[in-house]
Amino acid sequence: MISNFPGAAGLREFGRYAQLLYQALRSSTEYSTYHKNLFQEFVKVGYESIPIIFLTGIFTGAVLTLQTAYQLDTDIYPSTIIGSIVAQSIVIELAAVISALVLAGKVGARMSTELGTMRVSEQIDALESLGFNSVSFLVVPRIMAGIMMFPILYVTAAVFGIIGGITAGAVDGILPAAEFLEGARAFFFESDIIFGLIKSIVFGFVITSIACYKGYYAFGGAEGVGTATTQATVLSCIFVLLADFALAAILL
Repeated sequence: MISNFPGAAGLREFGRYAQLLYQALRSSTEYSTYHKNLFQEFVKVGYESIPIIFLTGIFTGAVLTLQTAYQLDTDIYPSTIIGSIVAQSIVIELAAVISALVLAGKVGARMSTELGTMRVSEQIDALESLGFNSVSFLVVPRIMAGIMMFPILYVTAAVFGIIGGITAGAVDGILPAAEFLEGARAFFFESDIIFGLIKSIVFGFVITSIACYKGYYAFGGAEGVGTATTQATVLSCIFVLLADFALAAILL
């Protein structure tokens, strides 16, 4: 009867996902098992993502400045309001969300593919037969790296986004850098940074945990790995947006 229930498949998926997270939480104390992998994931998730975050931040800030100036092309508002809108939009929303969506395709897809390949080639089974805790060795460092490195990438995206906005405003003759910064400082609140950091931590957890889940339970050879990677990327983007809405409703 339960198997015929329309939402039974979804409930089974959620149950396996929750079970994997529980195993990862229990295994997080086994630092000696995953510490080498953890530092490798720091490099892959953090350092290797800086170029794409740099480009995303720069062009997001630049485009937002040009569009804001176009929409406020009137004498009613002072030009400094452009800096206020751009800086606050980047810090509160865009730096975290756009970076997360980009990293879902880069970091999430990589993790899902790596674990999926290990699963279908029976490498995970081999690890367990040798007495390794595969969840501690493979899943825990990836999730921890996402939680720890995504806030750093968020700050990077926010800084470069504001730099991109300043540069676009100055080059296009919209407003000098001093006026942009004056407007940005006028509506700067420390709580906005805290909100952005909280969002980045949640997004890092969502992306890496979904990617690890889909990869860890992949099946069906190369085609199955491809399917798991696609599902991980799509689900990560969907749940990042849902988490963004939930956090805004709760914290703002």
